[in-house]
Amino acid sequence: MTADTFISGLPKAELHLHIEGTLEPELKFALARRNGIDLPYADEAALRAAYDFDDLPGFLAVYYEGMTVLRTEQDFYDLAAAYAAKAHSQNIRYAEIFFDPQAHTGRGVAFDTVIRGLTRALGDAERETGFRGRLVMCFLRDFQAEFAMATLVQALPYKEWIIGVGLDSDEAGNPPAKFAEVFARARAEGFRLTMHCDVDQRNSTEHIRQVIEEIGVDRIDHGVNALEDPALIAAILERGLGLTVCPISNAHVTDGLKAEEIRALLDQGVKVTVNSDDPAYFPGYVNENLAALREPAALTDEDLLRLQRNAIEISWAAPAVREEFLAELAAYGAAGR
Repeated sequence: MTADTFISGLPKAELHLHIEGTLEPELKFALARRNGIDLPYADEAALRAAYDFDDLPGFLAVYYEGMTVLRTEQDFYDLAAAYAAKAHSQNIRYAEIFFDPQAHTGRGVAFDTVIRGLTRALGDAERETGFRGRLVMCFLRDFQAEFAMATLVQALPYKEWIIGVGLDSDEAGNPPAKFAEVFARARAEGFRLTMHCDVDQRNSTEHIRQVIEEIGVDRIDHGVNALEDPALIAAILERGLGLTVCPISNAHVTDGLKAEEIRALLDQGVKVTVNSDDPAYFPGYVNENLAALREPAALTDEDLLRLQRNAIEISWAAPAVREEFLAELAAYGAAGR
């Protein structure tokens, strides 16, 4: 079995995927036409060429601009359905999917519109293909904590559709501790917790310390700068926290894939996982991320299996889903030997 064949056939779980970041140019143009929106690009190729950024703020500017075509429940349905189909084609069995309600409610789209479209699409996908997608609601850290708290309260009637909460967007000047009260309320309401600790940001290690010690997260998104402080690695290992890393997106907003760091995390026993982040903007879904990482991180087939075991073990999947995935993974590993 060739390396690429092993990756493509590997059963996978994805834990770091922003649904708005899966808005491919073709779908963006289709939604714009449906909603009577004129885009400032001649065609899909010109739009893709505009994805020219080399840092997090530059990416975010393009990312939020792209959301303007999402207006109706059917728009959100189509967005999630497209990702579910792509995920199924890459043998992703299970995904925990971020969505950013404030980016929509802040421009007049109802919370109900957003979550009903996403949930309906994921339900249809599970019935039709077996792909399981669960929603994680993210708060935008560059807004006030009061807006996040109001969004949390707004989400409470939909708790059965939301498995956890996260924190994303521009980290500069917006430390995890800013949202301590919001996340304490979320924990009390029964949500699982994660937060972005983006790569090579100012105060990266301090922010990782805050998410561990002050917020008490269940896992960390990105977080590779923990390697700069052995005490942080010790705390991550002690608590069994996982890190959801995204190599291709790293290469677009930092100095590379962070392959050496990912290798080091694996070697130190951290439950690191590989994910696609915003694959329409950082071109590459999970298969492409694993393929890009395989040689520079010296990933063996056993390493690839371990990455997927890590993913399901740190996921918030139901026990039956977890057991089913692990059994399939074990069978795949045995067949590949």
